[in-house]
Amino acid sequence: MDQVIREKAVSVSVERVEPLPRAYGLFFMLVLTVIALLQRPALAEEAAPSQTPDYGIELQGFTYPFEVHAHSIEYAGNTLKMAYMDVPPAGDPVGTVVLLHGKNFNGAYWERTARDLSARGYRVVIPDQIGFGKSSKPTGYQFSFTGLAANTRSLLDTLGVDHATVVGHSMGGMLASRFALMYPDVTDRLVLVNPIGLEDWAQKGVPYRGLQRWYEREMKASVESIKRYQLNSYYDGKWKPEYQPWVDVLAGMTTADDYPQLARVQAQTYDMIYTQPVVHEFPRIKASTLLVIGQRDRTALGKDLVGAELKSELGDYPQLGRTAAAAIPNATLVELDDVGHLPHIEAYDRFITPFLDFLEGSPNNVSP
Repeated sequence: MDQVIREKAVSVSVERVEPLPRAYGLFFMLVLTVIALLQRPALAEEAAPSQTPDYGIELQGFTYPFEVHAHSIEYAGNTLKMAYMDVPPAGDPVGTVVLLHGKNFNGAYWERTARDLSARGYRVVIPDQIGFGKSSKPTGYQFSFTGLAANTRSLLDTLGVDHATVVGHSMGGMLASRFALMYPDVTDRLVLVNPIGLEDWAQKGVPYRGLQRWYEREMKASVESIKRYQLNSYYDGKWKPEYQPWVDVLAGMTTADDYPQLARVQAQTYDMIYTQPVVHEFPRIKASTLLVIGQRDRTALGKDLVGAELKSELGDYPQLGRTAAAAIPNATLVELDDVGHLPHIEAYDRFITPFLDFLEGSPNNVSP
């Protein structure tokens, strides 16, 4: 039975003003002109495009919050690098949490969550999946959620982790669900934070875009287009300076000479997301599951390919969250009003409270 928890989260008067004598008027206009000229450099600076950092397609120039290690994945005679962070617990260990990133992100954006979990005695493993972050970007790789889940299991086996709470955000939610289905004996609990894939886009009528069109789309990416997408899709038009690093980390890969290699990988992973839905298998998930759903989120694949009527139906996270909670046998749903696609970035305090309640207490006693 699913449980739903709901969080609630100038007048101007105009008076008639007698006209000034002509001399006063000219003087007043001169003063305004001088002020405008003095302000021009500042205004120009604000309007200037953001500087794009140069990070490289494996984020060689971007520093992660914790030490980065490499796990080897063998594929077709090649050794691929799966980067990961392994944050030790502070004090007596109480368990392990695995944090899985989304499509447009990497493990670094889990920093605050990892620090809080470590302080409470949890070991925190944060992988960058093959094709993302500091991991290898192989264009000849067969990307699948099954394969990425198997890679993650391989990493945990190497680290000696045989039980963990698995947490996934956005695309990481699809991966976490697949992991829980493949390895129910390893998955103690499952946490899905605004996961994509709560609907089957092909089934809904979203047409197949194809690898070439995804590649062409990725090759047009810039710091301005990335920020515009995140501003409108993630944050409802309300920008804060702390969001900028997650624009820069994507834009900073587009400046590399070998960026077309990454664009091909991005096309393949978009194709994976579209063609490999997991939503139909939710009833088979055995782990106790927490769904944290920002209610303002409207993320969906292929909205730009459909008409207005279908577009308005896609990405309805309030309804998608409730449907998912009803489908997963032992699910608890936390709905966060006025929060978008990234609760752990946009509204951290409101995210971490129910998450810790679920992790440390009874799933039926989760506070909003």
